[in-house]
Amino acid sequence: MTADAELITDRKRRDAPVREKSINELISECSVSKDSLEELYHIFKSSVFALAFSITADYHLAEDCVIETFVRLTQVRRFDPEKGDGRGFIFTVARNVALEIRRSSRDNSSAAFLRDYGDADKIAEDSIFIEQLLSHLPDKMRQIVVLKVCSGLTYREISDVMRCPESTVKSRYAKAIGILKKKAGDNGE
Repeated sequence: MTADAELITDRKRRDAPVREKSINELISECSVSKDSLEELYHIFKSSVFALAFSITADYHLAEDCVIETFVRLTQVRRFDPEKGDGRGFIFTVARNVALEIRRSSRDNSSAAFLRDYGDADKIAEDSIFIEQLLSHLPDKMRQIVVLKVCSGLTYREISDVMRCPESTVKSRYAKAIGILKKKAGDNGE
């Protein structure tokens, strides 16, 4: 084979479409495959963090929630990739973990204080502003907004995660957005 033919063959191999695994397949494999777990982590880490932060209202607890969520995914034994929605499954696990962490954190802490948000001052300022806006919402509304806006879930997927009717999710989302618009306008931001 000539050098030109080898170059063309290599280029075809690189440009050939690679079949990506579905979320459901990755979940079912992550207990035995580090690569599958890593891929899930890169896909969902920011969305899981956003959901956890909306529940815990604490940067460090939200980070703990992300870690614990992916640890629990490695322990899943009976996930059928042919059934169900893997995205919803991951957010359900994350929500449950965040609620557990928040409960245990409330039991262990006697005073609330502002945590260090690390080196990213701008991100911290934005996070604090968003957290302050979201603090005006009841817990379930806040979770719905984060699942819809940050995680990109549909109303149907959110209703499955939250275990409530889709119409309730829609109305809570609409009310929450109205409250947030009003509060953001009040702050002059």
